[in-house]
Amino acid sequence: MTDTRYIQIFIVLLLTALPGRMSGQAVPGPDENIPYLITFGPEASTSWGDDDFSQTFFFTIPVDYKDPFYIRIYDPDIGGKTDELNNFWNTRMVYSVYGGKGCYTHPDAKGITPANNYKSGTLLATRTFGMDNKLDEKWFTFGPFNPADGEYYQKFSSNVFKIICDGISGDDGNLYRYFLSRRSDENVPIQGANAFTYEYTFRMWNNNDTSFVSHIYPFIDSGCVYIKQKNFDWDDDGDFIIVSVERKGQDMPLSSEDDWVEDRMPILGAEIGKSLDFRFYKRRGELVKNNNVVISVENQYGENLQFFSAPIGGVPVYKPRLKVTPKK
Repeated sequence: MTDTRYIQIFIVLLLTALPGRMSGQAVPGPDENIPYLITFGPEASTSWGDDDFSQTFFFTIPVDYKDPFYIRIYDPDIGGKTDELNNFWNTRMVYSVYGGKGCYTHPDAKGITPANNYKSGTLLATRTFGMDNKLDEKWFTFGPFNPADGEYYQKFSSNVFKIICDGISGDDGNLYRYFLSRRSDENVPIQGANAFTYEYTFRMWNNNDTSFVSHIYPFIDSGCVYIKQKNFDWDDDGDFIIVSVERKGQDMPLSSEDDWVEDRMPILGAEIGKSLDFRFYKRRGELVKNNNVVISVENQYGENLQFFSAPIGGVPVYKPRLKVTPKK
């Protein structure tokens, strides 16, 4: 058996193992402790914390799951209690669901900018939202969808679907969440499913208590020698620490207002085939409110790495190496 085939089998086992932890239906996921995703209208300044006014997520559904499913959006409209106002409500968002050939495997789909053919695949559903009091802090449901209408991806042994949220007008911030569900009217998870993105744009908590720590979990695949993380508009708001089975906590730089910062970190042997834990601690003292931020990670080849909503292999826990000192 080839090394590539071993890697594929290993990842499939990880994606289907630990059933209680691997049901990554909620986006953001419970282990991430992130309140909302956020996408701004294209007339907003990037200093509000969105670099490109678009966000793409992928859902993986195990190939042996045959029943209809739904993609649900919490608070899809732009206006009301949850969203971020900029003078007056004037923003529209379009959500689009894609399946079929190329929805995931097309190179533009795995990019971190909404360019060229990032809307690859077959359009299955779309809807545009503005301000709508009927949907404020409510769920909207796309579907039903047939799992076979996704793009089968052998490495995951799953059918993959894509959902894109694009700001098409206005300058307000749209705060929202997703859920992949077996039901149209409630959130019922699909065993073994997961979700991921390549560039995460999200809202930090409006609370700097130490319990309000946000996490995201990039997966380190075979052959990764080092990673380069890039983050945007963090407003110098606290600390960014990486934890893994090999690292108790490595500090990384955070960006300032409307600014990018990047840094490299070598990957250790025991981190291959596992997730890293990117932890974001808000600054103590004066509270930075409504802090919206962007982050992505790539390997030494410039390939973007996936952030899984349910971390592959579970949340990484640092395991110190015990040194045995022989008796003299």
